[in-house]
Amino acid sequence: MKLWKALTISCCLVVFCAGIAAQSKEGKKMESHTTKLDKAMFAAGCFWKVQYIFSKVPGVVDTAVGYAGGKTADPTYKDVCTDSTGHAEVVQVKYDPAKVSYKKLLETFWTMHDPTTLNRQGPDVGTQYRSAVFFENEQQKVEALQVKAELAKSGKFKGAIVTEISPAQQFHKAEDYHQNYFEKHGQVCH
Repeated sequence: MKLWKALTISCCLVVFCAGIAAQSKEGKKMESHTTKLDKAMFAAGCFWKVQYIFSKVPGVVDTAVGYAGGKTADPTYKDVCTDSTGHAEVVQVKYDPAKVSYKKLLETFWTMHDPTTLNRQGPDVGTQYRSAVFFENEQQKVEALQVKAELAKSGKFKGAIVTEISPAQQFHKAEDYHQNYFEKHGQVCH
């Protein structure tokens, strides 16, 4: 009888401890997944400086430079520079919508470049340098169109805003040496 009682107590302790361990593990799991991140994608000329500016926005968790909006599968920087792939140099932004709104990202985007020059930013010319917002969902589309219309009416820009607003296409991450380039090498874009 004593042996049976000891085994029962031992089994109960094992089950109890396993339950606590599972709760702790689940608690950590819940804690690490409580922040839902959203994505946004922008093209505003040379992607090095665009990435740097977005990376400094509070609430932005991660940025990556790459190519989107073209027809060539798996483009390289060399391919995109031929101006024949249709891709734009883009920055993919991952952000916490509880800390920064998509509208704030749009406002940042429109202040960092000249959205009135078609396929050009400063001396950089070609479709890869176009101004574009690649929206991830209908809400982003509506907000992008709304902010663009507000800016057009504001008179802030002398020319017409030529920023393309299109559905997000596949993001092709650029080569490693392009990632955080501006931060590593300083001002090299116009």
